[in-house]
Amino acid sequence: MNADPQTLPGRDTELQLTPDGRLRHLLTLKGLDRDLLVRLLDDAESYLSPVGAAPVRSRLLAGRTIGNLFFEPSTRTRASFDLAGRRLGADVLNLDVNTSSRKKGESILDTIYTLEAMAVDVMVVRDAGAGIPAYIARHVHEHVCVLNAGEADVSHPTQGLLDLLTIRQHKADFAALTVAIVGDIRHSRVARSTAQGLHTLGVGDLRLVSPPAMAADDDDLAFATVTDSLEDGLRDADVVMALRIQKERIDDLDSVLSIDDYVANFGINEERMRVARPDAIVMHPGPMNRGIEIDGALADGRRSVITRQVTNGVGVRMAVLAHVARATGMV
Repeated sequence: MNADPQTLPGRDTELQLTPDGRLRHLLTLKGLDRDLLVRLLDDAESYLSPVGAAPVRSRLLAGRTIGNLFFEPSTRTRASFDLAGRRLGADVLNLDVNTSSRKKGESILDTIYTLEAMAVDVMVVRDAGAGIPAYIARHVHEHVCVLNAGEADVSHPTQGLLDLLTIRQHKADFAALTVAIVGDIRHSRVARSTAQGLHTLGVGDLRLVSPPAMAADDDDLAFATVTDSLEDGLRDADVVMALRIQKERIDDLDSVLSIDDYVANFGINEERMRVARPDAIVMHPGPMNRGIEIDGALADGRRSVITRQVTNGVGVRMAVLAHVARATGMV
């Protein structure tokens, strides 16, 4: 089958759950209920160890194989899934995007069928095309799970989960929180996933702050307040997340904005954080452009929880792997 994945319904959620409500695939946070999100966060906590201590390990996935299919560059997410799988005892296969058969013209389904023939149980997929993870999920065998590790500008569910976990560790009551996400909202899969998760968990006030040309352009984030005023967005915020400008997803960046103008009006630094709450935390999904979306001193300062986000990413991905493994009878 050589259908174009982008013509298929890639954003629906019915594929994700088993008939009894367990996590079968993880394609998006949209549509997952609060109880399931909380269970995933609770389980992720159980896989975390104190700073400096040996990481938590398990043999839960011993004898199983995880395939990391990263058709788009990644450092943090790929390394995090690799460590998560190994710490659960799985064999991990990392597919090199630069030498994969897909680069040579093989269809994505032929690649998937080849990996199934090698007894790959979980496929972790990152792709620049919208709808690819769901397309794959529709065609794998019943015992195979698909995890979305970043899909175009649509979704990045495990990043959303680790952001939620980091916020919960520092600010327990979501209903009482004001969260500001600042930057290139329109092209950010991180913004969408984190915002959807915050909405499900009942965040009090979610603000999306960006230049008009980078504002959300769909109805998926209609529950949030949209503003192009950084001062208004940061005022009394408990959590501030800066986003990278997604240059690779903007056809003509120079026509959209000047980097100097962006820094002058939307770059976050200690001075601008003065209107936020004194105990506000600062986040960033990485990679950071220091001096553009966030000042280096702020990224490394007392408010920053950026390295904690990275730490939490391994625990979150271990929890997701454990959930899908149990749902499909791998363990």
